[in-house]
Amino acid sequence: MSLRLLLPPEGVADLLSTWPDEPRVYDRGRTEVDKAMSLDAFTELIDTGCVPPGEIAVIKAGPSNRTAFLTNGRTDAAKLRLLASQGYTIRLGNIQRWLPAFQQLSQSIQHETGYSNYMHAFLTPGGEQGLLHHWDQQMAVIVQVSGLKTWNLWAPPVPAPMREYNESFRVWHEDFIPQWEAAGPDLTIELMAGQTLLLPRGWVHNPHALGYAEPSLHLTFAIRERTPLWLAEQLLARAIEQPEFRRVILPNDLEEPVLADRLSETRSALITFLGELDMAEVARLVRRAAVTELEYTT
Repeated sequence: MSLRLLLPPEGVADLLSTWPDEPRVYDRGRTEVDKAMSLDAFTELIDTGCVPPGEIAVIKAGPSNRTAFLTNGRTDAAKLRLLASQGYTIRLGNIQRWLPAFQQLSQSIQHETGYSNYMHAFLTPGGEQGLLHHWDQQMAVIVQVSGLKTWNLWAPPVPAPMREYNESFRVWHEDFIPQWEAAGPDLTIELMAGQTLLLPRGWVHNPHALGYAEPSLHLTFAIRERTPLWLAEQLLARAIEQPEFRRVILPNDLEEPVLADRLSETRSALITFLGELDMAEVARLVRRAAVTELEYTT
C-alpha cells in the first residue's frame, strides 16, 4: 500500500476510514520515502542545478520568490546555495512531475484513494522560517525527513475551503495574524524526523524551524479531496454529448427577464438528462476519472 510509506498502519486506517478533521501525529519510522528524498538527496538536487526552474521557490518569512536563483532563465546552483546560507527556505515543487520514484508514488496514492495529489519538499535552515500563517484547500500529509519543525496551528476560520472558494489569500484580512498570535495557537506540534502530521484542509498553520540549530527537511503530500460537487461535475460531464446542451444561447437571451426563462428550461433539461443516466455505467466512468485525473489544482 502506497500510503504505508507515509503513515503507520493505524494512520492509513484513520485516513481511509474517517478522514480526520483535526490534526494528528503518527510515528512513522523510516521508509523508502525518507531515502528517496533524504537531506543528502535534496542537497544533491540543489548542487546539480537540474531541478526545473519553474518548480523552485525560495521563501523567508514571507511570500515566495521564484527568480532570485535564476541566471539567464536557468537554475543557478551557486545562487541557490547562497540563498540557503542566508536563511531562505528552498521549496522544490511538484516533485511527482520530474522525479520518477515520486511519480510512481503519486499514481499509487491516487489508485489507493481515488484522489489526485501533488508533492512538495521544503528545506528550512535551522533558526529560520519560510512560509507564514496560511491555510490550504486539501488534506496535507506532512512527512518530516530530517531535523525538527514547529507547527503552530489554529482551527479553521472558514468552513471546508475548496478550490478558489475561501482560499486564504482571497479572503485575507490584515488583522488575521495579530488576532491569531494574540489568542495563541490551538495546537503546537514539534514534528520530529520519522513522524508524520495529518493536517486537514482549512487549519491555519505557521511552520518554522526557529530555535533549532539543524536544518529541517519535510515533504508535503497534498491530497486533493473529492466532494459531492466533484461527483455532480462528473454526472454532468456527458451532457455535452446531447445536442440540446450544445445549442447557442442568443445574446438577447442573456438579458433579464428572458434569462430566468432560459435558466428554468435548462434546469428542466438537466433533471431529465440526469434521470435517464445509467448509474452503473456512470460509476465506472467516474471511478476511471478518480484514478487517472491529473489535475493538481486545489
